[in-house]
Amino acid sequence: MLFVQKDFLHLFKVFLFNDHGDTTFFSYIRIFVNAGILLILEKLVEALRGRENVEFVLNASVTELLGEDELNGIVVGTGDLSELALGWCTYSGDQMSMYGINAGIPKTLVRYLVKYAAENLFGEELREVLLDVVETPVSPELLPTDEQGEIAQKTEDKVGPYELHDFFIYYFLRYGFTREKIRYMAIQAFEDKYDEATIDKWLSVFMRRFCTQQFKRSCMPDGPKVVAVSLSPRGDWRMPSDASCI
Repeated sequence: MLFVQKDFLHLFKVFLFNDHGDTTFFSYIRIFVNAGILLILEKLVEALRGRENVEFVLNASVTELLGEDELNGIVVGTGDLSELALGWCTYSGDQMSMYGINAGIPKTLVRYLVKYAAENLFGEELREVLLDVVETPVSPELLPTDEQGEIAQKTEDKVGPYELHDFFIYYFLRYGFTREKIRYMAIQAFEDKYDEATIDKWLSVFMRRFCTQQFKRSCMPDGPKVVAVSLSPRGDWRMPSDASCI
């Protein structure tokens, strides 16, 4: 049985109200008490909504506890290679799972695979859903929508375009190119889309975040290696958490 980290309220409901066929008086008492517990938990979640890191930790902790101990399941992580490189995850929150299934896939490849699947593998109804996912701005969706109903929290507004970061990741990890060489190559590769000032800004963000967020990668869960580079501390990438490379 597989669960993703945001399933924790659903898992909690399954655990609380799964009486395994027990219809005794005490089972109804238990359901009544558990309904109160669930109400309290839902109120807690609602109170924490918007407190981004706290909500992520609660999501991960409850999901993993119930998924493994009570429901004999495995919790799969949602973070990808790009997020791990930037440290764009909450330590012991979405950074942790029982298996990081997307850990070897950069964000741009995730988008490509979803679009390919939509156009080649599924029917019209699911195709529309997947293409809508591809067009939706990347967001952890921890904040409520704005007054117009639009996503208020857009990741690329904070850390920069993933197509740039994935470019930086590849040449930094695969070939060990210097910052200056990566900058030069990015200017040539994206000359029709980003000016030099924009590339400089997000390259600085990449270098700073990559070098300061190793502590999250040092204890990341197992995951598959899919492309030419990997950030697994048990495989391709070994780096002390207190290293300085900015």
